[in-house]
Amino acid sequence: MAIIYSKAHRVLVWLGETVGNVDGALEDIQRAAYKESTEGLNEKVNEEAIFHLLQREWFQRIWVVQEVAAARHVVIKYGSTEIDGYAFCLGLKSLRTSQRLSYTSFPALRSLPSLTYLIERAGLRPKYTTSSQERYSLKISSLAELVDMFHSRQASNPRDKVYALLGMSSDDPIKAGLQPDYTILWEELFERLVRFVLGTAVFVKAIGAKAVIKGKGCILGQLSSVRTDNGQSVNITSKSTAWTSRDWSLQVSAKSVRRGDVVCLLEGALKPAIIRLCGDYFTIVVISASPLNESGSFGQPEVSKSTLHFSRDFLLVWDWEDLPEDSQDQEDIGSWEKNIQVHQHLKAELGDHMDKATSIWNVALILGDLKEYGKAEERLREAIERYEITNREEYKYILKGQYGLTPLSWVAGNGYDPAVKLLLAKDGIDPDLQDSQYSRTPLSWAVEGGHEAVAKLLLETGKVDVDAKDSIGRTPLL
Repeated sequence: MAIIYSKAHRVLVWLGETVGNVDGALEDIQRAAYKESTEGLNEKVNEEAIFHLLQREWFQRIWVVQEVAAARHVVIKYGSTEIDGYAFCLGLKSLRTSQRLSYTSFPALRSLPSLTYLIERAGLRPKYTTSSQERYSLKISSLAELVDMFHSRQASNPRDKVYALLGMSSDDPIKAGLQPDYTILWEELFERLVRFVLGTAVFVKAIGAKAVIKGKGCILGQLSSVRTDNGQSVNITSKSTAWTSRDWSLQVSAKSVRRGDVVCLLEGALKPAIIRLCGDYFTIVVISASPLNESGSFGQPEVSKSTLHFSRDFLLVWDWEDLPEDSQDQEDIGSWEKNIQVHQHLKAELGDHMDKATSIWNVALILGDLKEYGKAEERLREAIERYEITNREEYKYILKGQYGLTPLSWVAGNGYDPAVKLLLAKDGIDPDLQDSQYSRTPLSWAVEGGHEAVAKLLLETGKVDVDAKDSIGRTPLL
């Protein structure tokens, strides 16, 4: 299909005959485009009519993406009115800039710039020249980046949410094992896609429009500010010594990024992902984050992988359902339990108590990396309560966080053997990690509390320094 549209002199987008609630919408967009190039937009426009026009089925379907991506000239036609594709995009940009068609008033239009981004660049595309022996592709960007932009669009067959993007992808679908094959189940295709993007080291289980993913990774940064216009401009505060704080311009994604979202890198993945905390797991907002460079193509985030330690365990959910924007903010697993199948799978993954507690510990450690100590302490309290239930012990345990976030120190200082054993068995736990206020180690806290069993566990690791001094020069055993 991409070949056909790339050979066309122009692609005509027919939006149908005029109806009452959309009458005059295309004319208003045309005037807005003209005003954008002259003195600015001051006259009244019918925003509701324009909104209803942009909600027409053509703007929602996945296959139209390839149509406009391949075209070298796009014309939009509604009733008897025609407008050049570039002017159409210019008019919409003018309406957004003047707040006549803001995302606050019309949140359903947040995904529109990913489509207009392709339409307005039609005139820049070269003429079709490839030979019949070559696999034809527009090579706009990687498949992962295209999926991030367009996976919320409609398709009668869910497989088309992947296959419709192959003609625009710079990746070879055969090498990726993603060539069109309508005999395989959608879930199998979804799992293949996840492994292609994140690497084969991750565990993935697809259930309908959602994929549950488990893998090792590390935290790079956190979004400290977000500005949405025709793209997404974000400031990222570094949370890793292997990364520096930076500003990124991102293409519009199917799910909008938010302040507080987390930038992480999974072991085996080529590019970072942007994720959001949701109860005891994280949802994937952008699976392959790539900043736009000055030419408008996708760049490569600079990550010094040689200095990274993939010590955190991530439980992720990638949800392709077209959810309302406000529902994406909820950090409550209950808001997601409407899908019984997925919830049951999560329960199987997390278990009733011990595995659930482990998941909470993992979230707490990640929150610690983000320096969100208050939230981390809350999760640690909950995890310990679940350990107590698992071991059927009536053990009064009080976490104290005023000395800085040192989870092992907390459990060691209170003599809670099961939690100490669990933490020592996990990757990424330093048994000699000092707290941030007094520079005391877990062994120091255990000895002060008289917890000999815990002190023995720590010493048996062979990784603790009995001569480590705290901020006032004391060692653990003196």
